[in-house]
Amino acid sequence: MPYVTISTVRGILDAAQKKLLLERVTDLLVEVEGQGNADFRRNVWVRIEEQEPSHWSLGGMEPTAEIIASTFGAIGADGLRIAPPKP
Repeated sequence: MPYVTISTVRGILDAAQKKLLLERVTDLLVEVEGQGNADFRRNVWVRIEEQEPSHWSLGGMEPTAEIIASTFGAIGADGLRIAPPKP
């Protein structure tokens, strides 16, 4: 029974991305560990753990909400990205 935890900064993934990530990681574990057995799916645990930006550092810099929004786009109250990242 695999348990996978994905740690990320809160605000980087929107609801659709989280759903896709959970599905794809589950699919991969069914393919690899479950050897393609569809019944193995019910034994796969995948969790996305989000931490506040202040709990992270990248190159000694804290990724503020503003930096995240300007890089990845803002996330609306519905959990979906409302502004695409700027090129």
